[in-house]
Amino acid sequence: MNRVYLDNSATTAVDPRVIEAMMPYFGERYGNASSLHSFGHEALEAVSIGRKQVATFLGATPKEVYFTAGGTESDNMALQGVAYARKEEGNHIITSSIEHPAVLETCAFLETVGFEVTYLPVDTTGRVLPSTLEAAMTERTTLVSIMHANNEIGTTQDIRDLARVAHDHGALFHTDAVQSAGKLPLDVESLGVDLLSLSGHKIHGPKGIGALYVREGTPIKPVVYGGGHERGLRSSTENVPGIVGVGMACELAHTYLDVDISLMNQMRDALIEGISDTIPQAVLNGHPTERLCNNVNMSFAGVEGEALILSLDRAGIAASTGSACSSKTSKASHVLLAIGLDQALALGSLRLTLSRMNTMEDIAYTIEKLPAMVARFRAMSPLWKEE
Repeated sequence: MNRVYLDNSATTAVDPRVIEAMMPYFGERYGNASSLHSFGHEALEAVSIGRKQVATFLGATPKEVYFTAGGTESDNMALQGVAYARKEEGNHIITSSIEHPAVLETCAFLETVGFEVTYLPVDTTGRVLPSTLEAAMTERTTLVSIMHANNEIGTTQDIRDLARVAHDHGALFHTDAVQSAGKLPLDVESLGVDLLSLSGHKIHGPKGIGALYVREGTPIKPVVYGGGHERGLRSSTENVPGIVGVGMACELAHTYLDVDISLMNQMRDALIEGISDTIPQAVLNGHPTERLCNNVNMSFAGVEGEALILSLDRAGIAASTGSACSSKTSKASHVLLAIGLDQALALGSLRLTLSRMNTMEDIAYTIEKLPAMVARFRAMSPLWKEE
């Protein structure tokens, strides 16, 4: 049986070159980067190199990069840190209705401690219109957080224009770029963002490590207190192997970005075409063109998504019904509902996400297996009526 991994938006395989770079820091180079002796200096040098690699990937300076435990912590640091730092100027935050839970749940918490949050609607393709953001801005708005690309449907946002709207009204702009890293060019100057979140395990790096870009001069308070690590913004002994890993992952993503995007675009388009040609009434979710090169999200009327995932797994194909962070819940995706799908169609969604480690053989195998599965489930469904 073939084994095909098409859940790369949930996590990616660690690149062997990343593992090789990390290995010494699990063994003989085990020093604490804050220690004054040679073991500590060795670790600190590794952290410095990792910081430079991430900065180069983002078009930032090393002093604007802060290491975290992952994308969720980066989002929390950005939203809470800026909200508290600018509380005297205003208490209004704007985000979108299709953000990752790391943003939505942080905003929900901030609402319990005196902040007001506006959740912007999206159009049927999942895009936030700059005019919608413009209409929501107030003199009390201090922060706008809109993700660069959606983790479920792959729709990309016009971050440059959205950030410009925020800045025109004196607000700072944060973007969650966890999904777009390695699939879109990330240049903080071109995007015009003040803060940007990144996660290692989405770009063939290790789990448990992420980064937050904070433009120099941006007011931000720590949300984790302790020994003053990461220039006082994020206290905790540095995860040296993780930092080495995410640094190398960023270097590889930066070096091979154009090649990787081209490969994933080809596989994505072949997968969409193959499914559309072989399965009646397959609905592509998200923007048809302004979408990540690795994302295929489709809904099948008359099919229950979780049953389809289990059937694919028995054929050796790993996929998802939506966000891996909420894949064990049975409720419909908030993203799919936000773009206008009804409950039944939202529950019949399938997310197939690629990486540079996939092949066209993976795509062909998936297209070979999927139609019969959908047909079988539809034959058992009292709700299915072929048009």
